[in-house]
Amino acid sequence: MLSDIGRMLLLLRETLISLPAAWRQRAKVFDQLFEIGNASLFMACLLSLFIGGVLALQTGPVMSDRGVTSFIGGMVGLAMCKELGPVMMAVLIAGRIGSAIAAEVGSMRAYQEIDALRTMNINPIHYLVLPRLIAICVALPLLVVFSTLIGWMGGALVVVVNPAINLSYTGYVNSLGDMVAGGDILNGLIKSLVFALIIGLVSCHQGMETIGGPRGVGRSVTKAVVNSIALILVFDYFLTRMMINL
Repeated sequence: MLSDIGRMLLLLRETLISLPAAWRQRAKVFDQLFEIGNASLFMACLLSLFIGGVLALQTGPVMSDRGVTSFIGGMVGLAMCKELGPVMMAVLIAGRIGSAIAAEVGSMRAYQEIDALRTMNINPIHYLVLPRLIAICVALPLLVVFSTLIGWMGGALVVVVNPAINLSYTGYVNSLGDMVAGGDILNGLIKSLVFALIIGLVSCHQGMETIGGPRGVGRSVTKAVVNSIALILVFDYFLTRMMINL
């Protein structure tokens, strides 16, 4: 485990050093942005709509019975922008994109295409890792913004159609505006950026370390997804602890 962490940190260092080469790889960055962002947008919005709706559906009647219905909008808003939005989008991207990155890079490693790149004097970090890491670090925070907005809409929809929640749409929006500040949204964006780095590094590292044929690629994909989700949840706790007073 410590060896894997060390190699991932070395991979991050090499990627940061290669950042000046990002402009030459802009076509690959845009391709990855489309794959990570645009192709994942529908699923992200659908997931967020029901997360926001479930939050309002579960807490609305309870808060209504206790006479604190006016806080439902703020509760849904804070939960989506500070916690559920970043974490759920990161888990979605780890499963959908992290696995794809690990499989693609792992296949190239297994069939010696990465060695062929080095033979042609093409740096694999510049060609494979850098575009994917930049794309995921741009796309995930944008997906979190979309998911947060859609989650708020899902909560509002449930509040309006559920007679057990004695709150109007205007009251929901006012509560949301009163309790959610810019720092709360920034909190979620910082988390999403850290999660994006974790997913990109873990997936690329597992792909670059693939040994064997198809079976090795399968192991790399499994490790990439499991390790990414585990690190996301661990870092989520520490990031929350650090930013709890922000």
